[in-house]
Amino acid sequence: MHVRELIEKNYPEYYGWFDYPSEGTVAFTDTRSEWGILGNFASVHLMVDGVPFSSTESLFQIMKFSDPGARKAIYAKKGMPLKWEAKHFEKTVGVREDWGEIIVDVLKFCLVTKYSQSEEFRSELLRTGDRPIVEVAPSNKSRPDTYNVKLSPDGKTWSGPNLMGRLLMELRDKGTLEYSLSEDVVRFPDLRETP
Repeated sequence: MHVRELIEKNYPEYYGWFDYPSEGTVAFTDTRSEWGILGNFASVHLMVDGVPFSSTESLFQIMKFSDPGARKAIYAKKGMPLKWEAKHFEKTVGVREDWGEIIVDVLKFCLVTKYSQSEEFRSELLRTGDRPIVEVAPSNKSRPDTYNVKLSPDGKTWSGPNLMGRLLMELRDKGTLEYSLSEDVVRFPDLRETP
């Protein structure tokens, strides 16, 4: 099942298509852009269950799996290779059986962890003020996916599901995000031994 379908089924409150004016909107694409720290690939030092993580993307991708081999292999990667490694294991060993039911809660957990542990992220998120926040889809994509937006041909409107941007705005405005995860989802005993 596609991520969009999982969101529609299990998190209907986060499902939809939204438009934002291009002017005055905080848009981020990658870690090198002005607002790059807002993205999941941004380099931040996180500690969860005694295990250091180099980005929220690393934490998020590892939380997809219960298989220790998959988790260790993904943990050993950085940047885009960790996402490619996760895609490989999605096809070979499969994600957690409950992944569709927890996907947004896992993303919320990752963002709250980043907010509480990274002063730079927290400061930059608050610096956005009350402006809309959008994650821009990669240029090689013709349409935005569940997490991001694309710019309209006339350059006036960002459009798309923008799940990442909406969660960031919610975190900025509330100072936290509510989530519910079982103990096994946030524990990494198999990774504590990884150098």
